[in-house]
Amino acid sequence: MAKATYLECSVCNHKTDAGKPANLCHCGAPLLVRYDLDEIRRRWRRRDVSNGPSTMWRYAPVLPAADEAVVSLGEGWTPLLRSRRLGARLGADMLWIKDEGLNPTGSFKARGLSCAISMCVELGIRKAAIPSAGNAASALAAYAAAAHIEAHIFMPADVPQANYLECKAYGACVTLVDGLISDCGRMVAERAPAEGWFDVSTLKEPYRIEGKKTMGYEVAEQMEWELPDAIFYPTGGGVGLIGMWKAFDEMEKLGWIGSRRPKMIAVQAEGCQPIVRAWQENERHSRFFENASTLAAGLRVPKPLGDFLVLDAVRASGGAAVAVSDGEILDAGVTLASDEGIYAAPEGAACVAALEKLLASGFLKRTDRIVLYNTGTGLKYPEAYSTRFPRAASGEQDKLGGLITPR
Repeated sequence: MAKATYLECSVCNHKTDAGKPANLCHCGAPLLVRYDLDEIRRRWRRRDVSNGPSTMWRYAPVLPAADEAVVSLGEGWTPLLRSRRLGARLGADMLWIKDEGLNPTGSFKARGLSCAISMCVELGIRKAAIPSAGNAASALAAYAAAAHIEAHIFMPADVPQANYLECKAYGACVTLVDGLISDCGRMVAERAPAEGWFDVSTLKEPYRIEGKKTMGYEVAEQMEWELPDAIFYPTGGGVGLIGMWKAFDEMEKLGWIGSRRPKMIAVQAEGCQPIVRAWQENERHSRFFENASTLAAGLRVPKPLGDFLVLDAVRASGGAAVAVSDGEILDAGVTLASDEGIYAAPEGAACVAALEKLLASGFLKRTDRIVLYNTGTGLKYPEAYSTRFPRAASGEQDKLGGLITPR
């Protein structure tokens, strides 16, 4: 089955050999994986998909890694859950939640890192490095451990404790940085050439987007190949949204869907909203968001590399970019949990708060078919949710997670 034919620059359209390790284009822009979709269309039909595994690798013909190189922990094919009560509460009759918290390592990042590490295996790369706000680091550490590849991780010092412990348990080399993810990214870029690391920073390599685009294939298949009217996506680096937009284009070329697209809604936190600001100011690129601060660690990305790709998709789809406060995020997370039994990461909860705003404004109608993406499990964020449910200090049981520790 045909795999990638070449890598193409998202800005200058320069083509690069897909069979060699690659990071950014010579112009500094992200590279995108391209396939011979006409050939794939002749050999792989929509009805064949259901014969594949119940993972994201059911879409292997449009993923770049050779079958023998695949490193999988069972990522993808997450449930698309119809709302029981939340939709009625907010005034949305047809609401679904795509729960990515059930992926390995507890977030959608497993998709991208499964694909990226699989390509490392195929290309003979033995060391990988990443800057991360938490969940991408956990995913890299897990898949690198499975592939026996060195993982070098740089995270802000205030990263959620769960992510730090997880990375250490997987055997990764972890560096905590007194700063933001942008500072971590700078350290990786400076040290990678001398250390021999392959930089798997967001969009600085072309493979993570391929894993994440499978969220677009899945939502189409799970909705019987009829895309929803709107998709809400928590947007830090924005690769998931970019990936889904790429998936929709590929599926149309494969003849699986038509030209209609969902309104793509990029959701950010008020304390870090570079995409929202650029969308409001009708700019194609964002400006660095100074003093970025939010309890939703995955949304604290002050200058996404792929900002223009996110904004292009939002505008082309007739969508919107929405910011919500940390207070609204936590309230929405508690509501989602109590209404639907879904304990969402703050990033996913932000989509609930954003939906409430767009329904109230009339931007979306009650009869629209709406999908919210919860990108991770709330179990990784005890520090954030503990502010809503404080416990009185009373000894051992007050310790984070109720851990019994040496006295």
